[in-house]
Amino acid sequence: MPRAIVVNNAILFLCCSIYLGTGISLLFFQFPLEPKLTVDNYYLIFVEPVDNATRFFTYMTAVMLITGFVMLVTEWLSGIRWVPVVVLAALIASTLTTIYLIFPHNEALRKGIADPAELAGTFSAWAGLNRVRVSLWIVMWLAMMYYFARLAYAARADR
Repeated sequence: MPRAIVVNNAILFLCCSIYLGTGISLLFFQFPLEPKLTVDNYYLIFVEPVDNATRFFTYMTAVMLITGFVMLVTEWLSGIRWVPVVVLAALIASTLTTIYLIFPHNEALRKGIADPAELAGTFSAWAGLNRVRVSLWIVMWLAMMYYFARLAYAARADR
């Protein structure tokens, strides 16, 4: 396999790993803080980090679409072409979930919410949608892990 293809696929795996790490961080470190967020403190804790993440992940998603497409083309005739198909499908699904379902909640939080009940409802909906998105990120990572594990196993199978 040409080195450029290995590097391409490794970049895609790195991006899937960044998404997985972000998802784990959400599940274990940020979601437990949800009950402690109030109309007085949520903005500082939530809005700027989400805005920064949005900028970063916008570029990373573009890189993933390109590297995923390259992987799809180069693996099309192999027995594991389903890996980039799964990664790209999960990436597109998570991106659409973000744009059409999560971003409206981000925007409401950015504009400011003064009612505690509305804030709790918004964060609850936001967290639920993010659990769906994290599950898609896990699927992407597992597909890429399978790809590299299969290559590693094949390389060592004759020893």
